[in-house]
Amino acid sequence: MLQVPVCLLIFNRPELTRKTLEVVRQTKPTTLMVVADGHRPNRAGETEKCEETRQVLNEIDWDCKIIKNYSDVNLGCAKRVSSGLDWTFSLTDRAVILEDDCLVNSTFFDFAARLLDYHSEDQRVMSICAQNVQFGRERTNDSYYFSLYQHCWGWATWQRAWQHFDFEMSLWPEVRDKNLLFEILKSPRAVKYWTHIFQSTYSGKIDSWYYRWMFACWMQNGLSILPARNMVSKIGFGEDATHTTTSAENSQHAAMTTSSMELPLRHPPHIVQHAKADRFEQDTLFDPNYITRARSKLFRLLGKRNI
Repeated sequence: MLQVPVCLLIFNRPELTRKTLEVVRQTKPTTLMVVADGHRPNRAGETEKCEETRQVLNEIDWDCKIIKNYSDVNLGCAKRVSSGLDWTFSLTDRAVILEDDCLVNSTFFDFAARLLDYHSEDQRVMSICAQNVQFGRERTNDSYYFSLYQHCWGWATWQRAWQHFDFEMSLWPEVRDKNLLFEILKSPRAVKYWTHIFQSTYSGKIDSWYYRWMFACWMQNGLSILPARNMVSKIGFGEDATHTTTSAENSQHAAMTTSSMELPLRHPPHIVQHAKADRFEQDTLFDPNYITRARSKLFRLLGKRNI
């Protein structure tokens, strides 16, 4: 049984929550912390969907302490997730975090638990993630590598890292005005992209806790751990999603195949950003150019999972 608490983020999708809970059942965490947002008053039928989703937790059939943090009103993605994680880390010093549509490979829980111990005191390491978007490219002979980019489709972190989260992004005006992102990203194109993202988040045009978390990590010169092979499948693409509203057929990153993590873990001998892997990620996941988008569309038409 997994001793590290699992924090499950749910909302209004009972069937996806049930599938995610089936994966959690495989590792049987001793503590499950559940964060739920309230329904939106202007959405017909959402009250019932939210309640049905919460009832899925009644299907837990292993010895487990369940701690709930349910909102009676709709807080929105940014406020609900961030306040839920504030609550989580007021009760525990570490946790594995899953959204309701993220099916991690069952070995991710042990992978995360081991690395939560192994890197517990290293302030440079901010999170342990399940996602790898290198599409089969072998970036390392080790079990994982270090990235500038944080991922939230199945991840784990510590209270010591989450304490740096700042919903207001109070450092952003100075970082923007002094062009400090260039010191982090080293690429004018990447700086332009992330300046737009962070400014839109700061001004409230983007309702995202994730971009605020990325910014907080960069302000600490922090890195994430990414597995050598992908360990999570995001199954929630579609019109009812909050952010991944494109159909699964139109995204290379939807429902990706997952791999198991082999033991014993092979730890990298150094804690340094894998720049080549990060450049590929920036140019394909975050800010693909026209040629990359066209190539990706062609591969989808051919039924292939590569870029």
